[in-house]
Amino acid sequence: VQLVESGGGLVQAGDSLRLSCAASGLTFNTYGMGWFRQAPGKEREFVAAISWGGSTTSYTDSVKGRSTISRDNTKNTLYLQMNSLKPEDTAVYYCAASGNLRPGVGQSEYLYWGQGTQVTVSS
Repeated sequence: VQLVESGGGLVQAGDSLRLSCAASGLTFNTYGMGWFRQAPGKEREFVAAISWGGSTTSYTDSVKGRSTISRDNTKNTLYLQMNSLKPEDTAVYYCAASGNLRPGVGQSEYLYWGQGTQVTVSS
């Protein structure tokens, strides 16, 4: 199983980014998916999750209203659109595949993880 994130970079506060996660080696449409992030000196935290078919999503409060998680099961790809970025969004962003069709916020339910993509937001 491989999860490969892309789309990170250095942006200014207020800008937007779309992260992508290309999945291979698994039957993508049978996994719930999630995004997590880890800021310097902090523990990895939940950002957003999406059900296997894309109909159910959840977000951490700090990104709610500014971010949209989506998936394209025909392309085996997960996305995270982030708008109105803030310096506190600076982190390494990871995608992960959950054994639950409607995944939650707990990291222990996620079976596979990508290597991460760096997002840096300057003020």
